[in-house]
Amino acid sequence: MNANLPELQPRIDDVDTQLSPLEERAATRGRRLTRRRLYLRRFLRNKGAVAGLVILALLILFALLGSLFTPYVFNDVDFTSLTMPPSPEHVFGTNETGNDTYAQAVHGLQRSLVIALSVSLLTTLISAFVGAAAAYFGGTTEKAILGIVHFLMVVPSFLILALVSQSAGGDWRVLIIVLTVFGWMYNARVVWSLATSLREREYVQAARFMGVGSMRIVLRHLIPNIGSLLIVSFTIGVVTTVQGETALSFIGFGVQPPDVSLGTMLSDGANTVSSAPWLFYAPAVLVTLLTVSMALIGDGLRDALDPTSRSGGRA
Repeated sequence: MNANLPELQPRIDDVDTQLSPLEERAATRGRRLTRRRLYLRRFLRNKGAVAGLVILALLILFALLGSLFTPYVFNDVDFTSLTMPPSPEHVFGTNETGNDTYAQAVHGLQRSLVIALSVSLLTTLISAFVGAAAAYFGGTTEKAILGIVHFLMVVPSFLILALVSQSAGGDWRVLIIVLTVFGWMYNARVVWSLATSLREREYVQAARFMGVGSMRIVLRHLIPNIGSLLIVSFTIGVVTTVQGETALSFIGFGVQPPDVSLGTMLSDGANTVSSAPWLFYAPAVLVTLLTVSMALIGDGLRDALDPTSRSGGRA
């Protein structure tokens, strides 16, 4: 009887340690559910956010590949087709100077996307660094930075934007610089208010006592911990930049001919909306789709990154 005990003991150990297939798959899923996968799962459960992402992807494809489906360039002139309605030759019709509206819509969407993404990215980076640095250093440095921020917030930036853009001849590169200079203050104020609560956390204090440099603490400890706010700010910033660029171009202070943006197309189409409505509705639809898609994506990211939100469902 005792001689059989050594033979039975390994079998008992195997039974105790062996997992069923369901338990093994559950354990594997538990290990693989990283934070990124959790955020992605919550984002994909938001139908509005997914719809916005699909719309944005289609708009980007249209901006990148739309020129392949027309023989015209945005500044080509067809003197035989002046203010012509949509036709097989000119899908979106032509304007009063004979430019193909479809080709202009493709180029205008490209220009508006480049301006919006560049300005939103630059303002997000500047606001993140300035706001986090002001919160970390505190004291006189914090007061000086906040003083500059508050001063720039009350400056009539729209008038300065219009004057500088007009003097630069509507160069879209200058427009990006000016929109960036006057577009980071509000986000910096929000980042500062959030970072003030993070500067007293244990990991920040530990890094400070270990002799880690101030800039390294700001870049490696404060800013990454407000990443969710920065991501949402970036998406919302694209919407506000599109609206700002469109408004400037609509009143003649943004992108100037011979270049084209969605704002300039809206300005030209507004003058002929009763006689040639296709000149207005084509850019209007693109602007609406772009702003709505980014707003939906921003809402989806906010719900996915917010642990208290129930819009993304349970993990």
